[in-house]
Amino acid sequence: MSTVVDELGARLRTYEGRAAAVAGRGRDPVNEPMIRHWCEAMGDTDPAYAGPDAVAPPTMLQAWTMGGLSGHTGRTEAYDELFDLLDAAGCTSVVATDCEQEYLRPLRPGDEVTFDAVIESVSDRKTTKLGTGYFVTTRMDVRVGLDLVGTHRFRILKYAPARQKEKAKEKEEANREGKREGKGARARRPRPVVNRDNAGFWEGVEQHQLLIQRCTNCETLRHPWLPGCNACGGLDWDTVEASGEGTVYSYVVMHHPPFPAFDPPYAVGLIELAEGVRIVSNVVGVPYDKVRIGLPVRLEFRRYDEPQGSGDEAGPLVLPVFRVQEGREDEVG
Repeated sequence: MSTVVDELGARLRTYEGRAAAVAGRGRDPVNEPMIRHWCEAMGDTDPAYAGPDAVAPPTMLQAWTMGGLSGHTGRTEAYDELFDLLDAAGCTSVVATDCEQEYLRPLRPGDEVTFDAVIESVSDRKTTKLGTGYFVTTRMDVRVGLDLVGTHRFRILKYAPARQKEKAKEKEEANREGKREGKGARARRPRPVVNRDNAGFWEGVEQHQLLIQRCTNCETLRHPWLPGCNACGGLDWDTVEASGEGTVYSYVVMHHPPFPAFDPPYAVGLIELAEGVRIVSNVVGVPYDKVRIGLPVRLEFRRYDEPQGSGDEAGPLVLPVFRVQEGREDEVG
């Protein structure tokens, strides 16, 4: 690491602990209508979020701090200075990397929240596939009166993009490799993140089964897979296999940003299954501009990324998608 880079990192870290945004107040008190809308959108039927003793779902924490279309007052001078230093060093691109929340006590209807944000940390210089730069973490503290009720950390990478010539060279080499195998080079789809909570779902997909979790205590179905029931809190569960019938509950058409493994524009749907749970997947069988809310669809499984040659050790990827049945393109509920 050069002296210049060391000096930049040290200078950036002098901003740690300084305010990142002007302190603000929630535009509305915590209230039952917003809680109801949130729970309906999320499909969360936990009784703790309804009735005279209702509390707000913890994951709504950031919702109470949002300024809406009119917005709140902006970033502080310190935060702008930090970004100016990074821009001047060539770190002109930015990507959000992750966020985390901590809940210290439930919020209840009538609570009025205030919040402030600080620059919590700036990392050492890091080199990633995107480029070289610094991770900047801001922390928002949410309060009711003097009580800290939750925190929200948001981390970005501010980086100098990898040189385009190097990218072009890598692409050219990949194309040559593809031609040696007698095929054009083809980007592979990103693989799902499989963990101990959702491994059973992906094992089912490999067997062409769409498995839905079912709480063995209250028999509530849930998707995506979770370690516990969001209705009764029970930890024991089994599965039922989806029939495959469903309708388009909502959808978006992806135009940008382009990704090598995909061919935009394409439709991504929120599918409501006959069993009552919802799943995000691609809608196929009709042009993207013919997808409509209420359109009936049927589950099918597709294999992607078949091996391209003897040296390709990565296996194919099986994914559930939903096909609009022929002759039913104009049907909506």
